[in-house]
Amino acid sequence: MLDTTALLTETAAARAAALDRKYRHGSTLGFLAAMLRWELPFGRLAVVSSFGADSAVLLHLVAGIDRTVPVLFIDTGKLFGETLRYRDQLAERLRLTDMRTLRPDAADMSAHDPDGILWASASDRCCHLRKVLPLERALTGFEAWVSGRKRFQSGTRAALPLVEADPAGRLKLNPLAGWRAADLKKYAIEHNLPPHPLEADGFLSIGCLPCTDRVAPGEDARAGRWRGRSKTECGIHRRPATIA
Repeated sequence: MLDTTALLTETAAARAAALDRKYRHGSTLGFLAAMLRWELPFGRLAVVSSFGADSAVLLHLVAGIDRTVPVLFIDTGKLFGETLRYRDQLAERLRLTDMRTLRPDAADMSAHDPDGILWASASDRCCHLRKVLPLERALTGFEAWVSGRKRFQSGTRAALPLVEADPAGRLKLNPLAGWRAADLKKYAIEHNLPPHPLEADGFLSIGCLPCTDRVAPGEDARAGRWRGRSKTECGIHRRPATIA
């Protein structure tokens, strides 16, 4: 039997490798412009943003090219209030015209996390229900999506390519992969971009409130995520979701 998903993934992987070779030595703005304007059909690309630390830089770059690009934001129901207010502030400041807020399925929550404390006993399952499934549903129909990941954030991201294929056969673009923390700070200052309000309090990678901690000097930027656990990713960058 023909494995359609495997064929899609193989095709996407070959295309990702070709695009990575073509654009890896160019400018970030040039790469994004090429993706948004001619490498991908109009309406087939979305930006996925957590509106966390450093999110303003990527969103500003995208908005400078096309403010109508869909921006997908996952509201897990466990986010800091500061993040929700920051989302509204940035979306207005950058005049993003297609903001889409994704939320976990109410039936899933009722069946698997009725008390809202699944994060304490099964964080992978919690992330799957609250983040992975909503995003996978929202990405249906898109050919590619943009991520804000950087190589400096953690050892697990050190070899991050500019373009890769996700397990569902879509292209995943990582335009800031090679940026350093100093580059992000410089860009934000030059363009007068507001930082996430929690950054000043030591939160350098900001996810859900129960699973986010401050980062100590010298630690990886993502060291405060799932503190004390072997977990390093929520799941949206690891595997495709199976939607029941």
